[in-house]
Amino acid sequence: MLRLGFLVAFLWFVVDQTSKWWIANHVMDPPQVIPMTGFFNLVLGRNTGVSFGLFGDAPPWMLVAFTATAVLALFVWMSRAETRPTAIALGLIVGGAIGNVVDRLRHGGVTDFFDFYVGQWHWPTFNMADVGIVCGVGLLLLESFPPAKRAEPFRT
Repeated sequence: MLRLGFLVAFLWFVVDQTSKWWIANHVMDPPQVIPMTGFFNLVLGRNTGVSFGLFGDAPPWMLVAFTATAVLALFVWMSRAETRPTAIALGLIVGGAIGNVVDRLRHGGVTDFFDFYVGQWHWPTFNMADVGIVCGVGLLLLESFPPAKRAEPFRT
């Protein structure tokens, strides 16, 4: 399963970095707000913290060190994964985490561009790395539920 996890991590990293490059260099040149629907915009933002801007005042080296430690722990978990969904989930999380740490090292913050909102309330902007992390965590949660018992056939 380790090979599958590495493949998913690599592919998601490429999706993330390609999307950030395309948005920053082609879509948002110059930076602007692009309304897509009545609840979704494309914007260009830089997040110096972690999820939802938390720890934005922390030194960059601390955030990179924390992410590197988490990724190493996830690699160990991935090496012990027994199911394909677990390997895929961990690959999505690792690929997203590496994508965001590369941004942090190259740009001093993470490039975000998805902006969902209702009225004046905006969800914190996010990117494809974040999508991978959230989907990976969701898949791990689904995997944690015990399988349903099969119902016995009805007998008369």
